Amino acid sequence: MSVEKKVGLVGLGIMGGAIAPNLMAAGYHVIGFDVDPARRDAMAAVGVGIAASIGDLVAEVDTLLTSLPHEGALDTTVRAILAAGTPRRTIVEMSTLKVDAKIAAHTALAAGGHILLDCPLSGTGAQARTRDLTVYASGDSAAIAACADIFAGFAKASFDLGAIGNGSKMKYVANLLVFIHNVAAAEALVLGMKAGLDPQQIVDVVKLGAGGSRMLEVRGPMMASGNYKPVTAGFPMYYKDLGIIGQFAMDLDCPTPLLSASLPIYLAGGGSYPDADVSAVCAVLETMAGLTRGG
Repeated sequence: MSVEKKVGLVGLGIMGGAIAPNLMAAGYHVIGFDVDPARRDAMAAVGVGIAASIGDLVAEVDTLLTSLPHEGALDTTVRAILAAGTPRRTIVEMSTLKVDAKIAAHTALAAGGHILLDCPLSGTGAQARTRDLTVYASGDSAAIAACADIFAGFAKASFDLGAIGNGSKMKYVANLLVFIHNVAAAEALVLGMKAGLDPQQIVDVVKLGAGGSRMLEVRGPMMASGNYKPVTAGFPMYYKDLGIIGQFAMDLDCPTPLLSASLPIYLAGGGSYPDADVSAVCAVLETMAGLTRGG
């Protein structure tokens, strides 16, 4: 008789809600928890088991994935795991948070006999649905190796980056490029549209040449259509991540002038389109350019 593969998941939002079905398709019994009842109900409807609490969840699984919105949620999760008093568990922390918060969680869990891996993800919510994610893993190498099949169930690639915290540092580097490339793609599309070119044709042609980028591929179609729903990444999340990366760079005394230049565009986007995907920076630049579609 085969042993049932079980994995826990705390956080069933945009990322967690996309990861869970892929793990199920890979043969895992996924048991989840979220503080939002609507998210719990949505995941239960597609076959995810729902735990009544984090304590109940950690009692059922050896490996727990966490996809959390902020450091307070991580602290709450850590305290709940420690209070459960279970034998050693591996916690795969996939959120984008400050390195210091990840290390503090690692230290606290280690004192309770558990292993925390710092494993932020590169990719949008839309990419998560198609398993187009990359795992930046760091921490205990043996534990990372033991999670290889789980990573393969929801991501296209994973990397062991060494010491705890290196995963988050790599994510900051990747996200710096994402933030800049997202605005750059929008700027290029607005230039082309104002010159009379078809926006979807711009995406289709430019993405195949030297000017292509993953952001042009992933968010270019939304920019071309002018439809910024569904939200694969929202402005509030970007503000959090921009703040983390900006502070990280400042602490290292490392200039990030292009990141700084993109910040006003994101602030304008969040002000004008608070519930839209961050590809709506294209609409901000259209307004700045005096561009009216079809005009």
